[in-house]
Amino acid sequence: MTGSLVVVGTGPGKPELMTPATQEALAAATDLVGYGPYLDRVPALRADQCRHASDNRVELDRARHALALAASGRRVAVVSGGDPGVFAMAAAIFEAVESGDPEWHLLDIRVEPGVTAMLAAAAEAGAPLGGDFCALSLSDNLKSWATIERRLKAAAEADFVISLYNPASKARPHQLGEAFTLLRSIKAGETPVLFVRAAGSADSKVVVTTLADADASVADMRTLVIVGSSTTRRVGRWIYTPRGAKP
Repeated sequence: MTGSLVVVGTGPGKPELMTPATQEALAAATDLVGYGPYLDRVPALRADQCRHASDNRVELDRARHALALAASGRRVAVVSGGDPGVFAMAAAIFEAVESGDPEWHLLDIRVEPGVTAMLAAAAEAGAPLGGDFCALSLSDNLKSWATIERRLKAAAEADFVISLYNPASKARPHQLGEAFTLLRSIKAGETPVLFVRAAGSADSKVVVTTLADADASVADMRTLVIVGSSTTRRVGRWIYTPRGAKP
């Protein structure tokens, strides 16, 4: 097969946070495949480049389409926001390979790392991820809410700093509030909580509060929520978690 497929992440927003390797992959592609708003972040790079935009909830269909294009000999770039391997398209590509045409196993497929929202959000506030941390998505489109609650409880009991992706949407406005209720039953009320909207973009906004006072209505789908550990501290306007401090 002469085609190829690369999965890239455009970063959190600012053009300068897109890696040079991703820029090179986009420039070399004959076809760009992705969720419409993410494709809109990519400027027109060549006259013969085709764009294939689709809705946000058709990841596997998008992956299969991209693989079919690559199998036909095209140089395909699958575009995600942030990092393509974090709650994004890289996993969907390999899931499609596993269940799809056996010839797709022979394709030249690679993943270029990017700057995920969690890292961009942490940088806006200081160093809240300086100690052990984990990331959870509150979206129950692909897993049950019971599974999310079980994992959230385990992370809280283990005293990780917790980064919450997909905290709220019009279809599920209540789940972040339920997550805070669960966390308040385990973590101290003075635990720092960060709401970082549009992290890594010119429109970024940071709200610093505590778990006791955290208002779930502050968040939307462009917000990354970080809940501190027992060692997370506030110094002026900065939040950080020491690497080695004991709780």
